[in-house]
Amino acid sequence: MTAVRKNNPAAGYDGPPDYRVIGRHDLFPQTSHDEIERVNYLAQMNRHLAARVVPGVRAAYDSRVEPKFEAANGRKIGSRNEARKAMLEDPAFQTWSALRRMTMEQRQQAGRWTVIRQREELNEKARELTEGDPRLVLKPGLPVPRYVAAIDHHCMPGGYTKEYCPGDVTNGANYDHAGFVTTSGLLGAYSDGGGMAVVNWVKRNLPDFKPKKILELGGTVGHSTLPIARAFPDAEVTVLDLGAPVLRYGLGRAKSLGVGNVRFVQGDAENMAEFADGSFDWIQTTMFLHELSFSAMRRIFAETRRLVSPGGVVIHVEQPQYTADMPYFEQAMRDWDAFYNNEPFWSRMHEMDLDQAMIDAGFQRDWLVHGDVFGVVDRDIFPDAQEDETEDYGRKAAWHVIGAIVP
Repeated sequence: MTAVRKNNPAAGYDGPPDYRVIGRHDLFPQTSHDEIERVNYLAQMNRHLAARVVPGVRAAYDSRVEPKFEAANGRKIGSRNEARKAMLEDPAFQTWSALRRMTMEQRQQAGRWTVIRQREELNEKARELTEGDPRLVLKPGLPVPRYVAAIDHHCMPGGYTKEYCPGDVTNGANYDHAGFVTTSGLLGAYSDGGGMAVVNWVKRNLPDFKPKKILELGGTVGHSTLPIARAFPDAEVTVLDLGAPVLRYGLGRAKSLGVGNVRFVQGDAENMAEFADGSFDWIQTTMFLHELSFSAMRRIFAETRRLVSPGGVVIHVEQPQYTADMPYFEQAMRDWDAFYNNEPFWSRMHEMDLDQAMIDAGFQRDWLVHGDVFGVVDRDIFPDAQEDETEDYGRKAAWHVIGAIVP
C-alpha cells in the first residue's frame, strides 16, 4: 500500500500533501487510485511551476526581456501590458504559461470525469439530502447575466451555472473535488482555509462583533461560508449564487459536515430586492469580485450598501490590487488569469480604485478598512501560506481585505 505523504518541511519536503489526506463528506465524489494520482500529479506540477519555474521566468525577464525591450525602444518597460507583450516572445514565459494553462485544463477534466462517471449517484445523494429542505431556495428560469453565461470561468465547462439534467450537481462536485489542484493544497483539508482566515481577521479586528444575519455573495458550495457559520453558530447565514448545481451541492455538503445554520439561495447579486434594507449585519465576498463585469460590480456594491445594517460590516477578500509600487513584472504575471484562464474581468478589477468604488456606492471614506489574510490550515499536514515564500502570482492563499464598518 502506498504511504500517505504529508507536508513535512523538517524532512525537506515543502510541497502539497497526498490527496488522500483531504477531508471527505457524504456527497464528496469517490476516487479511484488513478484519479487520486492524477490529482496528486497536477498539484505537484502547480507547486513545481510556482517554486521552480517562476524564478526562471523572473531571471529571464531581468536578463533578456527587459534589456531587449530597452534596446529596441530606447526606454524601459513602462506598463504591465508592455511587460506582458515583451514576455510573450521569451521561451521561459512561454513554457511556464503553457504548462500553467495545461494544469488548469487537466484539473478541470480530471475532476469532471471523476464526477461524470458517478453523476447519477451523486445527484441522488444530493436529492436525498436536500429535497424539501427550506434551506435550499432555487428559482428555475432565473436569467443568468451574459458576463457569467458567456464564460467558462477557470476553464470549467459550463461554469458554475451549467445543469446537465434535473437535480444536477456535476459542476458543484467538480469544483469541490479537484480544487485542491489549483492551490496545491494551500487551502487545507476542506478547501476552507480562506473562510477560516476571514473568521480570524474579524475576531481579531472586531472582537465584540456578534452578527445575527450574514450574507455571502458568490459563495458557490460554501467553502468559505461554513467556517463563518461554525464560528457564529447563533447567526443565520445565507449563500447567494447564480448556480443551482453548486447550491444543491453546497447544502448537501453543509448537512454532511454538520453545519445547519446556512441557507443556499439562487439569485443575482445585482438585484437583491427580496431582502429588505439593512437585512444583514455582515456581507462577505471571497475571491468573487474578479469574476464581475465593471457594471455588475457597481450595482452589487450599491446593493451591499443598501443591505448592510447600522453597525454592520462589508468585507471583500481578493488578490492584491495593482499599485504604483508593484513591479511591472509582478503585475504582468498576475494578469495571466485575464488572458489565459478565462477571467476576462481580472485585469480591470485589479487595476481599479476599489476605495472609490465603495465610496461611489454610498460608503463613507472613514468607514473603509484594509488588511491582509493568509489561508489557515492544519500545519502538520498542509503547507502554511503565511510562512511560504513561494509566489505564483494569483494562486497563493494570501489575500487583501477591503471593506467597510458602517456606524
